[in-house]
Order: sequence, then structure tokens, then C-alpha cells
Amino acid sequence: MAFVNKRRTALKGILAGTAALSATGSLACFAATEKEAETKYALKGNINHSVCRWCFNDLSVEELCKVAKEMGLKGIDLVGPKDWPTLQKYGLVSTMCNGAEISLTEGWNTPQYHATLLKNYSDMIPLVAKAGYQNLICFSGNRKGMDDETGLKNSVEGLKKLLPLAEKHKVVLVMELLNSKVNHPDYQCDRTAWGAELAKRLGSENFKLLYDIYHMQVDEGNVIQTIRDNHQYIAHYHTAGVPGRHELDDTQELNYPAIMRAIKATGFKGYVAQEFIPQAKDKLQSLRQAVQICDV
Repeated sequence: MAFVNKRRTALKGILAGTAALSATGSLACFAATEKEAETKYALKGNINHSVCRWCFNDLSVEELCKVAKEMGLKGIDLVGPKDWPTLQKYGLVSTMCNGAEISLTEGWNTPQYHATLLKNYSDMIPLVAKAGYQNLICFSGNRKGMDDETGLKNSVEGLKKLLPLAEKHKVVLVMELLNSKVNHPDYQCDRTAWGAELAKRLGSENFKLLYDIYHMQVDEGNVIQTIRDNHQYIAHYHTAGVPGRHELDDTQELNYPAIMRAIKATGFKGYVAQEFIPQAKDKLQSLRQAVQICDV
């Protein structure tokens, strides 16, 4: 009986040791596979990925270009003319050009800014075209007591004067949708319906919207259906987690793979730019993961 008990104990030890070795081997194998997938992840090519410059200001433009190129991104958002040569050095596109706007709060909805905006954009549009780029950002500006209809009429009045030049140079003026609930109080173009109505009234393929998924989830929700209903007016997308505008991880409420599949289903051929503020210590790993999550 003593022998039997000793044998059972020995067998349990052998089995436990084997299981431990097996588990250790499996874990090591899994870790290696995960690391390999991390470094060799190949983008599917259905979504044209980009990243916003300002979210990674701790890197130089050149450093961000190197990272973007390694990750398979097509370009960098919100970069002006002085940095375009650096992007071109790495074969990247300025996916959303900037530098003609006055500010987010002083925009096309206010006639007193039209002269300055017309001058700024008239100077910038040929530069964008000469560099081989297409998208140039613009903003509605704040309401300052203005109703929706007045804002629409004022914006149409100003932008119609600029559109012939944009059309001549094949540049698209892209107005960003921003939330007025959390980040940009009083901003007028804070609903897709308002932006889409402006696009309808202008009636030009050279005016479109930048649908910021984070901002529109905050202000109106119903993201996928809104994209399906208004995709013809959308030239560009931005991403970030809700709430907080951070990583696209499981701490936030948006289902980004489903949203990206909806965007893909519309036939969208433009760019999707990551515009989240990284909270993790390894910010570039956060960017890599966000791109992979959105790569459907």
C-alpha cells in the first residue's frame, strides 16, 4: 500500500512537471507568435490609414514619418507646407493639409472673417495641388448666438467664392465635424445634418465633411447609420476612443471594427486617421494596435 501511494505521488509529480513544461512551452510559443504578429502584421489594404501629427508631438516629424512608414500608413494628417518635404522623403502623403484656417472658432459662418479666409485659402489651394495633395481642412467657427440657418447662409456665401479655385486645382475643402458638448463649446458644425445640408447647398464635389467618429459619438451617436446615410458628403474620417479621446481599446464604448466595415461597405477610398491621445506608456504600440483594430 505504501508503494502504491508512493507511485501515485511520483506519477502526480511527473504529470505536474510535464504539464508545467508544456504550459511554459505553450506560453513561450504564444508570446513569440504574438511578438511576431506584432512586428510582421500586414495591412489588408481595404482602409487607407493615417495618423494625426498633433497627437504625437513628442516625436519630430521625421521620427513620426519613420514610424508611419514602418506601420504601413499612407500618410500624416494636419501637416502644413513646411513639413511636406519630410513626408515626401518617406513616400507619405499629407492626408489632410492645414495652415489656411484662422482658428476653430473663427470660421466660414461669420462674414467678418471671409476676406481673411479667402486670402488664406486662395494662397494655400495652389500649394496643396502643386504638392500633389487633395484635402484641405476648414472650420465653421463658433455660433456666437447665430442660428443654424444664418450660419448656413453665411458659410455658403463665403465658400461659393472659393470653390471655383478649389475645383480648378482639384482640391477638396473639408469641414470638420466637432462636438460642442465636451471639447468645443459653441462650435456650429457639430451635427452631421448641418454639415450635410451645407454640402447640399454648395453642390460641389470639392466641398466635403471630415467625419470625426469620436466627436460625433459624443454629440449625436448612431454612428454607423449616420455614415451610411451621409457617406456621399464625407471625404475623411478621424478616430478616438469614447469617452476620453484615448486608445481604441476595451475601456471605450465604440465598436471600431464594425464602424470600419460600415465605412468600407460605402466604397470609401479616402483616409482614416487616428486622432486619439495616447495614455499608455508605449504610445507607438497604442498606435499600432489602433491601426490593426481599424484594419478590416
